[in-house]
Amino acid sequence: MNTHISAGQRLDNIPIGKFHRRLMLLVGLGMFFDSFDNTLSASVLASMLPTGFSTLELNSLFLSVTFAGLAIGAAFAGWLSDRFGRGFAFQFSLALFGILALCAAMAPSMPVLIALRGLMSIGLGAEYVICYGMITEFIPRYRRGRYLGMLGICGGLGVSLSSLLGWVVIPAVSWRGMFVIGGVGALIAWWMRRGMPESPRWLESRGRHEDAEAIIQKIERESGVANPEAGSTPVGHQAGGAVDEKAEWVPITVLFSRPVIRRTFMALILTVTCLFGSYVVTGWIPTFFVKQGMTVSTSLGFNAAIMSGYVAGPLLCVFIADRLGRRRSIVTFGTLSAIFAGIYPFMTEPVLIIAIGFILVATVAAFLTLGLGTTPEFFPTAFRFRGGGVSQTVGRIGLIFSPFIVLWLFNSYGVIGVIGAVSGMYVLVTLLNAFAGVDTSREALAQIAADDPQPESDSVSDLSSSGSTHAARRPDSRD
Repeated sequence: MNTHISAGQRLDNIPIGKFHRRLMLLVGLGMFFDSFDNTLSASVLASMLPTGFSTLELNSLFLSVTFAGLAIGAAFAGWLSDRFGRGFAFQFSLALFGILALCAAMAPSMPVLIALRGLMSIGLGAEYVICYGMITEFIPRYRRGRYLGMLGICGGLGVSLSSLLGWVVIPAVSWRGMFVIGGVGALIAWWMRRGMPESPRWLESRGRHEDAEAIIQKIERESGVANPEAGSTPVGHQAGGAVDEKAEWVPITVLFSRPVIRRTFMALILTVTCLFGSYVVTGWIPTFFVKQGMTVSTSLGFNAAIMSGYVAGPLLCVFIADRLGRRRSIVTFGTLSAIFAGIYPFMTEPVLIIAIGFILVATVAAFLTLGLGTTPEFFPTAFRFRGGGVSQTVGRIGLIFSPFIVLWLFNSYGVIGVIGAVSGMYVLVTLLNAFAGVDTSREALAQIAADDPQPESDSVSDLSSSGSTHAARRPDSRD
C-alpha cells in the first residue's frame, strides 16, 4: 500500500541515538578538513615567499581565486543537492577538494597551484553548505542547536590545527605537506561516509516514498524506536493540516517569488553579516592595532584569543542554543558581537586585549555557527540547499570585495569607521531577527505552498522542515 510517511515529522520525533552520533562524526570530519584546507593559506603562502616559489602578487591572486571558488562552490552545492540528492553532493564535494588537494601538493609552479586551488575551493565552498544542511535534514529540531554547535567546534578545531601544524610541518617537509595532510584526511572522511543514507526528506520530496520509508525505519531501529512501521500514515489519512510535497523540480526563481522572498532576504542579510563580521574581526583588527603602534603584544594576544575563541563560541552553543532557541541565540550573540567589536579596538592593556578579544572571537564564532546553520531552516526541502547555497554565494562574493570596503572605511573614517560598520551590521541583523524573524515551523513552511499562486510552487510545501511533538511543549517551537 502506498504511504505518505511525513519524513520530517518522524525524523523530528526520533530520539537521539547511534545514527545521529555517527552522522555527527562523519559530517564533523568533513567540516574539520574543509576548515583545515580553507585556512592553510596563511602559513603556506608565507613560506613560499623566501623560496621564490611565489610573489606577493601571486599570493594575492591565490587568495582571490580561493574566495571566488568558495562562492561558486556554494551555488553549485545548492543546485547539486536539490537536483541529485544530499548524499551524492555530500560525497562529490569532499572527493573534489580531497583529490585536488593532493594534486596541489605536486604543483610544479605557482600558476598551476592557483588553478588547482580555484577548483579545489569549489569543493570547499560546497562542503560548507552541505554540512550545515545535513544537520537540518537529519537532526531532530529539539537538538539541532546543540549539533550545530558541535559542527562549529569541528570547524574551529580545523582552523586551530591548521595553524599549529603549519609551524611544524612546513619547516620539516615544506608547504606541500599541508596539502597532503588535508587531502588524505578528506579522502579518509570520504571513504568513511560512503555508506551514509540519502535524506528521507529529499526522497519524499522527489516522490520516492518507499526508499524514504526504508531509511527512516532503519534510523528508528538504530535509535531504539519500538515499532517503526507504525509511523507511516496511508495517503488520504494524513494528520490534519499536512500538505503533500509534490515530486517536482522547483526552479531557483522560487527563491524570489512572493511567498519566499522575505525568507531569502533574511537569509542573505544573516549570511553576509556572519561572514563579513568574522572576516573583519579575525583578519583586520590586528592590522589596525599594528597601524596604531601596538606591535607584538597585541598580535600575540589576539592570536591566543582566536585559538580558543573559535572553539569556545560553538561550545557555548552546544549548551545554550536549544535552551534559548536558535533565533534568540542569534539575537544574543549578535548583540554581544556588536558590543565587544565596538570596544575591542580601544583596549590598550595586554590583559584586556586577550580577555576582550577572547570574548569577541567566541561570540562572533557562535554567531557564525548559528547563522550559517539556521539559514537552511528558512526554506522547504524542495529548495532548501539552493536557498542556503545562494545565501552563502552572495556572502562569499561579498568577501571578494570586502578588503576594498574595509580599506576605504579605514582611510576615510579610521578604525571607528570600520568598527562602526561591523557593529552596525550586527545590530541590524539582530533587530531584524528579534522583531521580523522568519518563522521556521513546519506549519509556516507548508503555508508557503498555500499562498503561492504558481502551480509549480506546490512542491515547496514541507511537512518536514521543522516541527515535532517536542515543539508543542517548547516555548521556542516556532523559533
